[in-house]
Amino acid sequence: MIQDLNPKEFKDYLVDNEVTLVDVREQWEFDICQIKGAILMPMGEIAKSYENLNKDSNIALYCHSGIRSMHVADFLLSKGFQSLANLQGGIDAWAQEIDTTVERY
Repeated sequence: MIQDLNPKEFKDYLVDNEVTLVDVREQWEFDICQIKGAILMPMGEIAKSYENLNKDSNIALYCHSGIRSMHVADFLLSKGFQSLANLQGGIDAWAQEIDTTVERY
């Protein structure tokens, strides 16, 4: 199941659960800003790197606007992952609504 969460719900999800936080943007985007604790797994490399994730853990995904991370969530769901959360609006919405110290681009 994929939970598509707004920034407040996503923040609460990160606080209330043991989560693997995955940033699916590119390295250059990650270098500009990220959510603390995130690991970088660019969408273009996910078909090779997803096996490094535990299928039994809670996976929280984000990108710049929420589109790429939803595609990755769909892919992971097809590979047997059960507990997936996507950040609606991506890190851009996060920077506006949750943590204004996160640089926007």
